[in-house]
Amino acid sequence: MKRSCIGLAMGVLVAIGAALSLPSCGFNKKLVSLQIQPQTFTFLTQAGTEQYTATATYIHPPSTQDVTSQATWKVDDGVVAINAGLVSPSPELGCGGGTISASLPEGTGGASNIVIGYATVTVDNPNDVLCPGGGKLATLAVGVVGAGTVTSLPAAISCPGTCISTYDVGASVLLTASPVTVTWGNCAAPSGNTCVVTIPAGGTAVSATF
Repeated sequence: MKRSCIGLAMGVLVAIGAALSLPSCGFNKKLVSLQIQPQTFTFLTQAGTEQYTATATYIHPPSTQDVTSQATWKVDDGVVAINAGLVSPSPELGCGGGTISASLPEGTGGASNIVIGYATVTVDNPNDVLCPGGGKLATLAVGVVGAGTVTSLPAAISCPGTCISTYDVGASVLLTASPVTVTWGNCAAPSGNTCVVTIPAGGTAVSATF
């Protein structure tokens, strides 16, 4: 009886020791992919910033998390400045494109492998004739429904009357309606009786209903 109890106790101890020797999933977190968003972005002017985010996917245990502030960010050709995913064009370089990368160590246990995510950014100012898209023009058309008027700044449109004009692609045009009670159509940035239009490459049309 004593011998069988001793054997049973030894068996339990061996089983516990084997279990403790197994690698713990909770302490073996492994990075399997890193994705940067947005994947592509084009600056139409040399002003402003764009926030990129890095999202990591892990196993052991499975999880995803925002690692924008933890990642090491780089750009391959210097056309942009980048800090913790916040990107701004380099005015002195004018135009160009670059690859943005974010990297993280693969594992938490001192792994030397690195997982990298990539995205592309382009500085292409259509108002600069030295840029690939430089010097392009497009039309802005305004339609008025009801008893009212719409004028533009820069001054070119005064509708009814002159309801269409040509602007540089990427230019910002401020439309002002009178009277102030107006409903804008196809306006991405309406505010009361004003509408700000960024001229796209193919041109655009905006309506004002009074």
